[in-house]
Amino acid sequence: MSQLVMNQKKFDERRKRAAKIVSYLKKTYPVPKTELVYDTDFQLLSAVILSAQCTDKKVNAVADKLWKKYKTVADFARMDREVFEREISGITYYRSKARYIQESAQLVVANFDGKVPKTEKELITLPGVAYKTAHVVLNELFNISEGIPTDTHVRRFALRFDLVDNTVLSKISKELEALIPKKDWKYVNNGLVLYGRYVCNAIPHDCSKHPLTKLWPKAGMIWPKAK
Repeated sequence: MSQLVMNQKKFDERRKRAAKIVSYLKKTYPVPKTELVYDTDFQLLSAVILSAQCTDKKVNAVADKLWKKYKTVADFARMDREVFEREISGITYYRSKARYIQESAQLVVANFDGKVPKTEKELITLPGVAYKTAHVVLNELFNISEGIPTDTHVRRFALRFDLVDNTVLSKISKELEALIPKKDWKYVNNGLVLYGRYVCNAIPHDCSKHPLTKLWPKAGMIWPKAK
């Protein structure tokens, strides 16, 4: 069997496996929605920036009081950054994130008429916003699915179910996008995040009776290391 044929066979098997996983996610989590709390568009963007390498639960605990003070883009743009740093000091990398949020707000005011932009190209011009953050924001705020955001949960399941060869988040996104029809991209991140939080966590355990593991039992023996 030639390498080309072997590669095509592997791709076809992955595509079929991905289709079964997505079918489950669509039925179980039919309305993709983040668990991050927010009232305004820029609060959501800020929450996603804060959530990098931090749990949504921790971000929400901080945001519960924070969003009462910072509501509009202008509020974030003219913040006293030292005060803001103290207010989010329980968040990982809080100094860098405070800078990203304030500078992003200033750019949104200056370049986008005070409105969170609606394209990846524009979003990634903002400090602290890369592929994953941009597409979480697009999906959540505008129901635009132009990419699959890969976080720790998506990475873990993509590797456990042998859907990808890469371990780098941005490359995993591209591999998944090649496997999954674009109409279903919006279900992947949200579905796997919720499944990873509430059904099958990252600590090795017997998950043979879990819904997704039943679709491909080999996944029950695969526990990728954190990046």
